[in-house]
Amino acid sequence: MLDRLYARTLSLAASRHAPLWLAVIAFAEASVFPLPPDILLVPMVLAHRDRAWALAALCTLASVCGGLLGWYIGAVLLQHVAMPIIHFYHAEARLLALQEQFRQWGVAIILFKGLTPIPFKIVTIASGAAHFPLLPFVLACIATRGARFFLLAALLRRYGAPIQSFIERRLTLVAALFGVVLVGGFAALKYL
Repeated sequence: MLDRLYARTLSLAASRHAPLWLAVIAFAEASVFPLPPDILLVPMVLAHRDRAWALAALCTLASVCGGLLGWYIGAVLLQHVAMPIIHFYHAEARLLALQEQFRQWGVAIILFKGLTPIPFKIVTIASGAAHFPLLPFVLACIATRGARFFLLAALLRRYGAPIQSFIERRLTLVAALFGVVLVGGFAALKYL
C-alpha cells in the first residue's frame, strides 16, 4: 500500500499542476492547514532536481503569504477564527506563552520556531495576537522559511538519487519517521 501511495505521490509531483498545489499547501500550512508543505516539496524536487531552487522559492513565497493571513487572523480575527484553530490543536496555553515570548524575544521566536516541525500557523497566529510589528514579522518569515525550504531543496538537489533510493528501499521506515516528526511537532507545542 505504501509503495502505491509513494508512486502516486511521485507521479503527482511530476504533473503540471503540482506547483500550484505546492503553493496552496505552503500557504495554508502557515495559517490553517495541519500538514507541512514538505510532503509535496520533497517528491517534487526528487522528480525535477533541476527546478529545486524555483520550487523552494515558490514554497517560501507561498508560506510567507500564508503567514500574513495567519498574522491577520491572530491580530484581527482572534476570537472568531484563531481560537477555534488553536482549540483544535489544544494549544490555548501555548498561544498565551507564545504571545508573552513575542513580547520578550520578538524576531528570534519566528526565526527559531520557523525552522522546527512545530506547526508554523501557531507562530503566525500568535505573532498577530501579540500585535508583533508586520515588517519584522515578514522579514523573519522570509529568512526562516527560506532557510528551511532552500536547505531541503539543496540537500535533495545534491543527494537526490541516493535519498530517493533510500526512500524506495526503506519506505515503511521513512513513513514512520515522518509520522514521528509530525507528531513530535505537535507535541513540542506544549514544551517549546
